[in-house]
Amino acid sequence: MMRENVEFNALDGTELSGFFYTPETGRGPFPAIVLSHGFGAVKEMALGLYVDIFCDAGFACLAYDHRNTGSSGGPLRGEINPWEQISDMRDAITYVGNREEVNTDQIGLWGTSFAGGHSLVVAATDRRVKCVVSVVPTISGHQNTIRALTTNGYADFIRDANEERSARQRGEEPRMIPISSEGDESYEWSKVAGAGTTYVNSCTLLSRSFRDSYEPGSYIATVSPTPLLMVLGTHDTKCLTDLQLEAYSAAHEPKRLKMFPGGHYDPYTTELESVASASSDWFGMHLK
Repeated sequence: MMRENVEFNALDGTELSGFFYTPETGRGPFPAIVLSHGFGAVKEMALGLYVDIFCDAGFACLAYDHRNTGSSGGPLRGEINPWEQISDMRDAITYVGNREEVNTDQIGLWGTSFAGGHSLVVAATDRRVKCVVSVVPTISGHQNTIRALTTNGYADFIRDANEERSARQRGEEPRMIPISSEGDESYEWSKVAGAGTTYVNSCTLLSRSFRDSYEPGSYIATVSPTPLLMVLGTHDTKCLTDLQLEAYSAAHEPKRLKMFPGGHYDPYTTELESVASASSDWFGMHLK
């Protein structure tokens, strides 16, 4: 495949950074896939391995960094706001559709974890997306939050978020917190996958509050008629397998479910080839 470093503007002028790939064989315009990563992760963290498989199957690809992370711009580093990222995902689709190497009527969307939730929202509300793959997606930010905390812990979380809003209204610098802590599976994965990249284990405190009020699973029933593949782990303790399965049951045809044995981070390691192959087959069925 051939890779080009690209920049494109979001609606508000924020410059987003990505890698645009085209297959070495075949003649365009190609069907294309937009790939997007999870909470705080950057495009160099395993997405290129998916792109290898997708390009071999004849797809052009765009992998990009969310605003405020990685090589992308943004006014507040580490601020992770799902609705801003969703708008930027639409702008990524626009950018890909404007490339002469791409068939505008054959654009697919691949999102994982936090962006797996984004992909559901965008596929349900933007019919430029002709096929979608959602891998270990966030279904309910609220459930993810309250299940990870005790009752007292959630009350403390709300108090801290409200205090932070007051502090920022007073003009104080945003409070930064770690995305993950040592011993957590997220920390162990990102320590390896993020080595040598632009990944930073830090986000604003309010990023957690934004996630708490984010409910992408409420969109899943209206993804149809766009074909949906959901790829889930049997023991996802981050985005919660039971919520993902419940959401899948609410989706309408055409849809497919692929389960793999393991947890949230296995699609980037032990299950990468299996997940990428299933994703490529789904795109091949519905984009070509």
